[in-house]
Amino acid sequence: MDWGNVTAEDLIDALREVDWSSPPRPLSEFFSRFTVPKSYSRWNSRLKCNLYYYRTNYFMLIVSVLILGFLWRPIAIVAAFLTALSLAFLNDSFAATFSEKVTRTVRQFSPHLAAKMRPPHTPVIRGRPSARRAIYICGQPRWVFVLIFSSASFFLWFVSCGLLTVLWALAFGLLATIMHASFRTPNLKARLNTFREEFRAVWRNYSEL
Repeated sequence: MDWGNVTAEDLIDALREVDWSSPPRPLSEFFSRFTVPKSYSRWNSRLKCNLYYYRTNYFMLIVSVLILGFLWRPIAIVAAFLTALSLAFLNDSFAATFSEKVTRTVRQFSPHLAAKMRPPHTPVIRGRPSARRAIYICGQPRWVFVLIFSSASFFLWFVSCGLLTVLWALAFGLLATIMHASFRTPNLKARLNTFREEFRAVWRNYSEL
């Protein structure tokens, strides 16, 4: 496979379809041989080949650096959780499931309070239920929960300065990945793996005919 003709979009599509459950490459292989690429075309080809071959190692590297960044700012962990939760509330299925589980849990301790957490009835227009059904969480409009959790997460990000730390950690992880992929000389295993993936792609297209 000529990696010089592979575009960034092709590489991203390939990384989406690969099996990420495969174990990482050994560290002895990951840190074995480094050379300076002699031309831009060789650097481009080497970068794409290594990103594909060492994808699991790079993923673990970036995740590890991010974990260290979060441990440096422990409040950022709570801020990230609240940010993810506020974004998840924008999903209709998650919001409905979350409200149902919370209401069910509260009903075991206080049925009267659980009754108040039920969403209001769907308005009826000309004898038919309204097509635009608002999403309620624990009896309150969804935007109330989104506003509360997003405001709390923004406050924690601001107080802990965790967002800047996490961004620096992410930038460092991406920079380390690019540096390694640029100077790591592709070995025979990487080239054979490339040929194998190319054969699988050709065979998959042939079997679909």
